[in-house]
Amino acid sequence: MREKKKCMGKWAKVLLSVFGALVAVVIVALIVVNTYIGKSKPFIEGEVIADFLEKDVTVERDTFGVPHIMAESDADLYRAQGYVQAQDRLFQMDMARRQASGRLSEVVGEVAVGTDKKFRAFSLRAAAEASHGGYGEEAKKVLEWYAEGVNAFIEEAEQNGKLPYEFKLLGYQPEPWTAIDSLTIGKYMAYDLGGNWDSLAVRHWALNNFPENKARELFITYPDNAPSIIQANIANTVTVAGRFDPDLQPPEFNGSNNWVVSGDKTASGYPLLADDPHLGLDTPSIWYQMHLESPEQNVSGVIFAGIPGIILGHNEDVAWGVTNVGPDVQDLYIEIPNPKDPTQFLYDGQWEQAQVRDETISVKGGEDIPFEVVVTRHGPIISEILYKEEDPDALFSMQWTALEPTKELEAIMNMNKATDWEGFEKALEDFNAPAQNFVFAAKDGTIAYKANGRIPIRKKGDAQLPVPGDSSDYGWTGYVPYDELPRVVNPEEGFIATANNEVIDDSYPYHITKKWAQPYRYERIAEVLRAGDDFTPEDMMKLQMDQKNLYAREFLDDLLRSIEAEDSEGEYKDIVVMLREWDQFDSADAAAPLVFHKLMTQLPIMMFSKEMPEDVYKLLPGKGSITDQLLRAAYAGEPGAWVDNYGGVDKWVFDSFEQSIGEIEELFGTKTASWKWGDFHQVAFPHALAGASPIFEYFLNPKKQAIGGSNVTVQAAAFKEDGTVDHGAAWRYVADLSDLSTTYHIVGPGQSGHMKSKWFHDQADDWVQGDYHETVLDGDIKDSSTLTLKAGR
Repeated sequence: MREKKKCMGKWAKVLLSVFGALVAVVIVALIVVNTYIGKSKPFIEGEVIADFLEKDVTVERDTFGVPHIMAESDADLYRAQGYVQAQDRLFQMDMARRQASGRLSEVVGEVAVGTDKKFRAFSLRAAAEASHGGYGEEAKKVLEWYAEGVNAFIEEAEQNGKLPYEFKLLGYQPEPWTAIDSLTIGKYMAYDLGGNWDSLAVRHWALNNFPENKARELFITYPDNAPSIIQANIANTVTVAGRFDPDLQPPEFNGSNNWVVSGDKTASGYPLLADDPHLGLDTPSIWYQMHLESPEQNVSGVIFAGIPGIILGHNEDVAWGVTNVGPDVQDLYIEIPNPKDPTQFLYDGQWEQAQVRDETISVKGGEDIPFEVVVTRHGPIISEILYKEEDPDALFSMQWTALEPTKELEAIMNMNKATDWEGFEKALEDFNAPAQNFVFAAKDGTIAYKANGRIPIRKKGDAQLPVPGDSSDYGWTGYVPYDELPRVVNPEEGFIATANNEVIDDSYPYHITKKWAQPYRYERIAEVLRAGDDFTPEDMMKLQMDQKNLYAREFLDDLLRSIEAEDSEGEYKDIVVMLREWDQFDSADAAAPLVFHKLMTQLPIMMFSKEMPEDVYKLLPGKGSITDQLLRAAYAGEPGAWVDNYGGVDKWVFDSFEQSIGEIEELFGTKTASWKWGDFHQVAFPHALAGASPIFEYFLNPKKQAIGGSNVTVQAAAFKEDGTVDHGAAWRYVADLSDLSTTYHIVGPGQSGHMKSKWFHDQADDWVQGDYHETVLDGDIKDSSTLTLKAGR
């Protein structure tokens, strides 16, 4: 026994020695990695020789990492903007231009081939190249100045071994930045905010797979007056199931809230403006906050990394913000290919040759993939992006306003320098894609609204179904005239608000869309603004964080009656009582929002998912709105085909309720007193590389946090099936026109894209709690880090 103990002691010492050595190796490795990553942190204080500048430029970063750039000319201002953006966001910028150009596979491998094929076919870069030719000389100079700044940072970082660590991890170096890169990112934002092609594809599938009465209910308004379009969709079937990857689609309602309040309803007597655009919630933020100052302009706000100027914000005289209009700016055409030559398509009885672009997708660690982009007179063929095994009888091409030459950068340049509504509205004329609801306020007291952008006028149809591509009877005749787009100036009601809601009534003579967002965010905003007349900036911030659920106000009582009708034994009476007593605020620590939102999410799953292939169900647009229509009709005593076939509204609701409760109990146990919305509903702000490893996730993502609100509250916090909040207002903004020297912001989760920066995740808690920071336009910048770019030209 003594010998055994000695032997065990020796082995213990050996194991401890080995373990100690391994720990030492790990510690050394972590130190090396930490040192390397730290070395790539941008230099933000002191002096840097800047050969790309004509005169010195000062960059002061405030306590939240917002750079205030002060230059003696616009040329140096935009050069410095490019340099500073690259300091904080170069990897994000490179990923953005690669994704939009269909070049991700070059650096991440085969996993991105499907994404690259889609964006090659969607032709965003080709559209950017076409747009560049239409810009004036001044805008082209701005693009070049900006690119000079980005490239100066890339060259400096390469020489000093300070490229962002992500490039080392993926094993490549960034290419020089170009004007086309910036414009391509702009086109990507039009893609992210302006799509309706998927809804046309799904309705086409429905017409060919469901009886008419069931297909009809998947439409917003069934096109009874367009029999030729319906017949064309049935006669020429395009394969939809298995042809599109729904996971590549942007969120259905990349929405937003904005409003502007007249001085007649504010404490200061001047207008208040609030804006919180809703996009993906990631690390780093999609938004980058900046202040740009030269003798020609003094403007502050946010911009997408990779683009010059300020797209949303204010200058010394005016402030503005946006939401998405969501118009029908994409049409699908049913194209008939020539059986003898698949690059020719039938048009008015003749075979017409399409444009063909032969491209090559380079794949890291794999072989190059030849890829053919076919562009008809209407636009690119998109229905065979992923599959080419067979020769189809019909294909979809897509016509889209963003694929035409547009000049959004010129609009931004002129918006940044506008001093009144007349000048600002004139600037908006060049902002064509994506179409946005702009709200505006000026120091002179003006408040205004304009829905801008190119909105097609069609020969036939209303953008609910694909139309025949073989006939000149279909197509666009032009766009809604700019001076006839929706517009409001100084309304008697004293405020203007939009939240992707319907912005027109039946008297409006042009088609915009029939697919508006659910109305609940707008209704809550309007409810609050109508009730007050002494508003302050703090009131606007509070409203941006408002969690009142008007969706529940409309439907909850009817839903509970259905549950009680089916729950004959009272198994769920305690949950019903809890829901009845709920104040209908989506508070993170309440149980009722968890049950309500699980139920509302489950209703369309229960009704539709078994009737459709999985990918078609995921593509199905407006699930919430369709569900709402079915519920309203059923509770009004007019159930439709879907509800009747299911067995009635009570059964549909109860089955969905039981499924939802089962899922909640599986996650959180059977004690309803312990259920909390925030235990399920949590924000993550994931980094693009976090999914590659749990280690990356630990270091690159902020800690998940419970959060209130939802997809239907003013505090927008849309969520995935697992509860992860992935969509909302990454930037919140409030401006008081009585004093534009200071405005109020949150940029979640922070300004910097560098994991070692103190501004990487410093606003994550603020974003959850609604704690805004002040940004100055004039005056001292407190506790700033000052970088002087010393001109070397």
